[in-house]
Amino acid sequence: MRLRLDLAYDGTEFSGWAAQPGLRTVEGELSQALTRLLRAPEPIRVTVAGRTDAGVHARGQVVHADVDPLAWSAVPGRSDRPPPEAAVSRLNGILPADIVVRRCAPAPEGFDARFAATSRRYRYRIEDRPGALDPLRRRDTVLVKHALDVAAMDDAAGSLVGLQDFAAFCKKREGATTVRTLLEYGWARDDEGVLEATVVADAFCHSMVRALVGAVVPVGEGRVPVSFAREVLLGRVRDPRVKVMPAHGLSLEQVSYPSDDGLAARAEQARARRSLDDVDHS
Repeated sequence: MRLRLDLAYDGTEFSGWAAQPGLRTVEGELSQALTRLLRAPEPIRVTVAGRTDAGVHARGQVVHADVDPLAWSAVPGRSDRPPPEAAVSRLNGILPADIVVRRCAPAPEGFDARFAATSRRYRYRIEDRPGALDPLRRRDTVLVKHALDVAAMDDAAGSLVGLQDFAAFCKKREGATTVRTLLEYGWARDDEGVLEATVVADAFCHSMVRALVGAVVPVGEGRVPVSFAREVLLGRVRDPRVKVMPAHGLSLEQVSYPSDDGLAARAEQARARRSLDDVDHS
């Protein structure tokens, strides 16, 4: 049977999501906890909605795992709690404090944490007033030395929205496409004056969000015009003026899925490779 797990984590002390020999990772900790919970003879493999890099946080990460139904039914032990309630309680007792499982329950037919997702929403936080940095938020907020023009950054960000080839903002992988649909990208100050970006896409490639942020920070500093970000996009090559911003300012906030009856169709659609022929370069 397939389980869906919703979780949050502080990425500070992790070497990213993906399991790596000898390194502490979110996937490694979660797989180990599930294996222990279900007393599985082999390590339980998990599939994630969006791999996060070292230092990146998550409040709305989603994974799935295929497990033995009999082991799942045995999770409550001697208690009268239903398996989903018992699983959340027991997993959070096994996992380290910087990972929290919010939900663990059987997934609907056709659910795939990665391919059935319709969008991922990230947030990026920047403080541009050195004396105003909240020390309690130092793990999720990046400090910059110069005041930023948030309106100019928002204008530049908006010019990148749509179905595009984001090769200029991605670390290329052999055989992988860099075509993505950026559904939303905007900047605003929160109630405390901290700059926050909202970045939503159907999917992201490696380092894409932090490079998108890096493309508009120089606009906010007044070093380049608002048109700079769009020019970089259309160039389709990495630009040395675009700095990939620090990981700790980034958090995966939400992964969205269609209704249950649309899960399988969405997963099939997402597996189809997109090409440059789908992109309007105007």
